[in-house]
Amino acid sequence: MWGLAGWTGSDDDLTREALDDAVQLGCNFFDTAWAYGAGVSERFLGELVRAHPERRLYTATKIPPKNLTWPSRAEFTLDDVFPPDHIRRYAESSLENLGLDSVDLLQFHVWEDAWAHDKRWLRVIEDLKRQKLIGGVGISVNRWEPENGLETLRTGLIDAVQVIYNIFDQTPEDELFPLCRELGVAVIARVPFDEGSLTGHLTRESTFPQGDFRRFYFGPENLAPTMDRVDAVTPLVPSDSTLPEMALRFILANPDVATVIPGMRQPAHVRANVDASDLGPLDAGLVAQLRAHRWDRRPTSWSM
Repeated sequence: MWGLAGWTGSDDDLTREALDDAVQLGCNFFDTAWAYGAGVSERFLGELVRAHPERRLYTATKIPPKNLTWPSRAEFTLDDVFPPDHIRRYAESSLENLGLDSVDLLQFHVWEDAWAHDKRWLRVIEDLKRQKLIGGVGISVNRWEPENGLETLRTGLIDAVQVIYNIFDQTPEDELFPLCRELGVAVIARVPFDEGSLTGHLTRESTFPQGDFRRFYFGPENLAPTMDRVDAVTPLVPSDSTLPEMALRFILANPDVATVIPGMRQPAHVRANVDASDLGPLDAGLVAQLRAHRWDRRPTSWSM
């Protein structure tokens, strides 16, 4: 639900229509964050849940880093990012925005494994669970750092991990997914379309308005290399399919993935994504071909 608040071109009426369509078509897990419009996206989600009391909709949100810096950096301390009073304050703020008594999954929006054994964050989480304000706890792993959370998972305190995983970004398969499988930690695959490049709508001339995250992500250093990768993978799209459909089904072919969270800002996006999910995973032969398009990258100044 990031794109529903804070991205250019957002339309509240269309947002509500898209979310309602998602529920009607069977979606039951919705991922948001306080940072998505400073609570705007959370309010949309709460409104949606209250509008569908007949459905069991699962809610997930995220605590923003205190220093409002994405991604976190190795030199940051827990006091810089998630001091105990900050965790509680934003957990309560998110519940107020949602207008709900509890949230199913509360996630840390950034993470550093150096904080794994700091008992202070755990005590706050335990209190929130005891008060039945949250169900589970998760971490959202920094872009292109799937290993930066392994020690935290080994504590046995994490219920879910959110990580970038798509045709290009396959590195979570190396260490993260096997550990999640061993520990029974749910995997939430985010950025399935590589911020839009795997939708087929990006071109080498694409530009984005000031303030739009994609303006930085698809800057001069990244746009051309990304389009080279898209051009290479496009010929593999089956004749009866589309590039985004193939991208989603590649992710769904991995049994380690519990759910995938594509952005769906318009009803047409909702229908296309649900249709792709209903088709099930890709056949093993095509998955094997797509594995050859793995693109290993490390964090940079523009890779928030």
